[in-house]
Amino acid sequence: MSDDGSRTVRAGRRRVEIHRPGKVLFPGDGGTGEYTKGDLVDYHRAVAPFMLPHLRGRPLMLDRRPDGIDGPAFMQKNTPDGYPDWITRAEVAKEGGTVTHTVCDDTATLLYLVDQAGITLHRWLSRTGRIDRPDRLVFDLDPSGDDFETVREAARLLGELLDELDLPSALMTTGSRGLHVIVPLAGDHDFDDVRAFAREVADTLAAAHPGRLTTAARKKDRGDRLYLDVQRNAYAQTAVAPGTVRALPGAPVATPVSWDQLDDPDLHARRWTVADAVEQVRTEPWSDLPRRGRALGPARRRLAALRG
Repeated sequence: MSDDGSRTVRAGRRRVEIHRPGKVLFPGDGGTGEYTKGDLVDYHRAVAPFMLPHLRGRPLMLDRRPDGIDGPAFMQKNTPDGYPDWITRAEVAKEGGTVTHTVCDDTATLLYLVDQAGITLHRWLSRTGRIDRPDRLVFDLDPSGDDFETVREAARLLGELLDELDLPSALMTTGSRGLHVIVPLAGDHDFDDVRAFAREVADTLAAAHPGRLTTAARKKDRGDRLYLDVQRNAYAQTAVAPGTVRALPGAPVATPVSWDQLDDPDLHARRWTVADAVEQVRTEPWSDLPRRGRALGPARRRLAALRG
């Protein structure tokens, strides 16, 4: 560490300067751990080999907290002019113009974003080469309260339905309250088509379990039922990246888990933090997922048959 309170970290062929690594970004409070920017750098260096495959080629939105999680939040889409030229950028269309998103293709970029107090990385569900063709579909299991058993039950039901549709799926804690169920796609359909299919799946499941599940977008219409949220499956929408840290007390991590772990009584949405998530991520819980995602045509036909 230099006299000005900075630290230089090697990342591949580059060196990244970390400013004020001792700055506390997560104050210890109510039994939760205290974590500094340096702690987040160490975590991201360790998890980078497992996290980068889920980030490469995808536009990002950053939740930045320069003064820590108790300070102001900045949701950053556009890449600031001051970012190094070696960081990949992606200019994508928006209504009335374009946005130049940051793309995290390597460890050096990941650490640079940590230095910028980019706490949480939200990724697009498509890649820059085919920006209008998502290769991921996400179901967000959002409970009405903090009862994780309802989330666990909804995940089992959704997993069973996806199995019937012959769609492989992966499970991830969100680091907040619920779980994400992620389906790898072949990238043959546009966002509108993917979201419509996701909605059909969610509606089918909610109709089979109307007392426990809902697709009602308005909170007042949900009651105490779990919300099957498919709204992230749209152009320019994002979902938290696997391995990313959430800006919440204790620095919980959105962590991939295996379907077998769903039965673990200790599992909950904030089960892992920067203190212990690396070990879980290194087990590569998603290693059984096929390299290439599925087309939706056969699954749509199976779903239509189930719906009668």
